[in-house]
Amino acid sequence: MTTDGTTQAGYEQLFYEIPAPKVARIVMNRPDRRNAQGITMTYELDDAFRRACHDDRINVIILAAAGAHFNAGHDLSGEGPADPPRDRIAGLWGEYGGEGWQGAYAREKEIYLEITERWRNAPKPVIGEIQGSVISGGVMLAWVCDLIVCSDDARFRDATAAEMGIPGVEFFQHAYEMSPRKAKEWLMTGGWMTAHEAERQGMVNRVVPREHLSAAALELAGTIVARNPFTMKLVKQAINFSQDQMGRKAAMDHAFQMHQIGHMQAMLVGGVPIDLDSLPPAVRANIDKLIAANGPKPD
Repeated sequence: MTTDGTTQAGYEQLFYEIPAPKVARIVMNRPDRRNAQGITMTYELDDAFRRACHDDRINVIILAAAGAHFNAGHDLSGEGPADPPRDRIAGLWGEYGGEGWQGAYAREKEIYLEITERWRNAPKPVIGEIQGSVISGGVMLAWVCDLIVCSDDARFRDATAAEMGIPGVEFFQHAYEMSPRKAKEWLMTGGWMTAHEAERQGMVNRVVPREHLSAAALELAGTIVARNPFTMKLVKQAINFSQDQMGRKAAMDHAFQMHQIGHMQAMLVGGVPIDLDSLPPAVRANIDKLIAANGPKPD
């Protein structure tokens, strides 16, 4: 039960809740798709973050997900709109329908890099409430959070290098979430990182039993809302700025260019923007259907 009820407030793929005074909880709500992130969810998340940040009654934001898994990454199903809604575009790059790689670059810059960076810099503390599988683009959403509480069954994977021919997700924060050698191993092998390993690496703050996850995230939020909200904003800004002074943003921008080179190499070799030969059979079959229906468009 929430203090003023759970509402979708015009959202199709998430809920916006006030589970306790001064706490907003944004819940991704596509459990049948393991909360895969497409255009609709992206801009609903953007709206929900803005809503919480602009509400002076809210001091802390929790990002959570319905169902067994936090997020399966970018939605590769082909369902829903393919391009950003023109009336809700956040960036200024433009040319989303441009020819060649122009439109693809603009699209990824908008919906994966710049929006995610803005969420990371939301002034209010964001707590991740994370369970189950967190894959590729889902990892980006986890890294938006200032603090992460995850269940003991949570596991993390960036499969883009091992299975798609791309050197990592667009929001490339790997070397700032774990040791560089661990980041290389994680990307090169495409393996899973357990919740406890993520805690050892400093990527998550707390690991709790699954049945205690929501309560643990809310308890942490309750501790923070008791502090001076302006001070909490300053703490977040100071630490984020420290990371940026260590080169995080410049390294991410460079990695985004490497990401685009990976796409273009795949296009030159195979005619599509990912390495189809490395994909698992089930994913390959779905991508083949999309290509047959729509042509070799980048995702």
